[in-house]
Amino acid sequence: MDNYQHYINAELNSWLYQMKKPPSIGSKLTHGVQGKINQWIPEKVHKVVTAAIENMVKAVISGSSWIVPRPDSDMPLKVRELKVRSRIKWYRNTASVEGAVTGAGGILMGFADFPAFLTIKMKMLFDIAALYGFDTKDYQERLFLLYVFQLSFSNQGRRNDLVGLLENWDVYKETLPKSMDEFDWKTFQLDYRDYIDLAKLAQLIPIIGAGVGAIANYKLTEQLGRNAMNAFRLRILN
Repeated sequence: MDNYQHYINAELNSWLYQMKKPPSIGSKLTHGVQGKINQWIPEKVHKVVTAAIENMVKAVISGSSWIVPRPDSDMPLKVRELKVRSRIKWYRNTASVEGAVTGAGGILMGFADFPAFLTIKMKMLFDIAALYGFDTKDYQERLFLLYVFQLSFSNQGRRNDLVGLLENWDVYKETLPKSMDEFDWKTFQLDYRDYIDLAKLAQLIPIIGAGVGAIANYKLTEQLGRNAMNAFRLRILN
């Protein structure tokens, strides 16, 4: 085992430890409050929001699966990860600029941030998958990316479940639904919305919105990229 593989094994084990930590008391309280709020929201509203996010994500996935770097199975892992880090940096900086621009525009422009930021994050995931040598035209690979996305924007309790699923992907993928329509979109949108609400709410406030949008998008994109790297490391090293 070379020095680089020792390094990524250590980084992967540290990441797994963070993903598997039990939820803190504060996390449980926050999740409980968000759960109560979600119960007060009429089911019709949940259905509308779920359908909107489902359609948006499906549209992004359909486009992103065709415009990606060409997978190269012969590339050394160290070189592969240098390219991955470079792509994460590019998308991170792009998301930061997008957040600053929409944040500076107040409430109306802030609403435009949602689909734009979602597209940036999803496109980054597809690029990362291709650079690791996985074919994103494969339906199962696209579902894998949805689970990586969900892992990144969920509470700690959900992360405990999702990281176990990713660790055993080769077994779990055999039980996947036959269609993306059968994916649990309601849980997906609730996890995502609850996670980013607090991080992004201040972006709608005039004057400070630009700074908040830039920082929030930067950190959230960096987090997603780091999680994606480790999720693919799980599959490669196993």
